[in-house]
Amino acid sequence: MKKQLTSLAIAATLAVPALAQQQSVEVLHWWTSGGEASALNVLKQTLEKQGVTWNDMPVAGGGGEAAMTAVRARVTAGNPPTAVQLLGFDVQDWAKQGVLADLNDMAAKGNWDKVVPPQLQKFTKYNGKWIAVPVNLHTTNWLWANKEVLAKAGVTGEPKDFDDFIAAAEKVQKAGFIAIAHGGQPWQDATVFDSVVLSTGGVDYYKKAFIDLDTKTLNSPTTLKVFQRMSQIRKLVDKDFSGRDWNVASGLVISGKAGFQIMGDWAKGEFVNAKKVPGKDFFCYRFPGTQGSGAFNTDNFAMFKLKDPAKTAAQMKMAEDVMDPSFQSSFNVIKGAAPARNDVSDAAFDDCGKKAIKDVAEASKNNTLVGSIAHGHAVPASMKSAFYDVITRHFNGQIDDKKAVAELVSAAKN
Repeated sequence: MKKQLTSLAIAATLAVPALAQQQSVEVLHWWTSGGEASALNVLKQTLEKQGVTWNDMPVAGGGGEAAMTAVRARVTAGNPPTAVQLLGFDVQDWAKQGVLADLNDMAAKGNWDKVVPPQLQKFTKYNGKWIAVPVNLHTTNWLWANKEVLAKAGVTGEPKDFDDFIAAAEKVQKAGFIAIAHGGQPWQDATVFDSVVLSTGGVDYYKKAFIDLDTKTLNSPTTLKVFQRMSQIRKLVDKDFSGRDWNVASGLVISGKAGFQIMGDWAKGEFVNAKKVPGKDFFCYRFPGTQGSGAFNTDNFAMFKLKDPAKTAAQMKMAEDVMDPSFQSSFNVIKGAAPARNDVSDAAFDDCGKKAIKDVAEASKNNTLVGSIAHGHAVPASMKSAFYDVITRHFNGQIDDKKAVAELVSAAKN
């Protein structure tokens, strides 16, 4: 009898790690700032309530480049994570390699085809099959402002157009503050570029030049004006911007050291995390001249093909949780984005969140929601990198406005 009990105890001990392995997900992502970590915690807690252990694999770097290097290494080694945060064309690139799981049954069960905006489905489906789960709908064309700083600088009201914005930023600079808080990293330079392109040329120009890569449109006076405007912004950035992380730049606005930041709506997560209230402590404006349109990027969780049926089941549970309307609300209230579903109530969202939901719904309906140049939703990774190179060298004064136009045209041709 004693021997039998011992055998049962050993069997029970061995079963514990097997059970833990059954109910676990390893998630690779680059959400490492305070606001992002708070939002991600919502998903962790949702899964843990269902008995799924979360194994975190954060790879720092706001644009995700370092994370993509880590993913490639894992997949090449034959050991992909359970789920990976991916953007835009990166999802399609992995799908082409045949390494992503088929989520069609889950999508049919959840009616994803009807509730996810068509602009997002371009990236979450491959050959008609769902291969990724959209977590949010971010837009990059936002302007964040410290209310007290603007008041001290004598800036009143929302800037109506680009020239109005520059005049306001110059007032902030003259009042002794940093006019525009910015981080000198290629993806951040390109995020500013998203807004300036939309503001300067409008949606049709944006599509022709930076999605269709029409060289005649790229090689136009409008593109020259875009770079001239980027040069104007460069003069209003402080001297210590180089290499600064985006959330540190947000912190300069939050703490009252800077007036403005041009950044996607994930910046709001930092303001919320710092207990700041829209309208009372800060303003969230559409970048002047981009009202009615949006440059979007969506964080997706792509599920890689795995051999273990228990891990596959955990993947499906995670996919189902991500698309649940209550999760889409609670996560994006903190993250700063609009939900990736068009049927989620805005009741729990603050004024900036309500504006984000209203704006993207209108832009999706009017076909003025365009893929972000900076965040891999306008062109594939190789072209995005070529754009980064030109935009950043121009922003750092290594090439002038005309040379930047010529190099963009050359990159598109090649």
